[in-house]
Amino acid sequence: MPALYVMIPAALLIVAIAVYIFFWAVDSGQYDDLDGPAHSILFDDQDPNHTAAVDEAKPGKPDDKAPPHA
Repeated sequence: MPALYVMIPAALLIVAIAVYIFFWAVDSGQYDDLDGPAHSILFDDQDPNHTAAVDEAKPGKPDDKAPPHA
């Protein structure tokens, strides 16, 4: 039982240190994405030639892949 009087405060101290280090790392920019902006220039935001989803969503167009109705 006397060991708990030492172990519980020690565990709380370790958790507090870990939380402090985590927030320090976030504030100092350790988790900033440095590769994302460099790679994003390689991809178009919207491809004007990509119209497959627009064609499927048009109302009134018969669905060629629909099963026959009974």
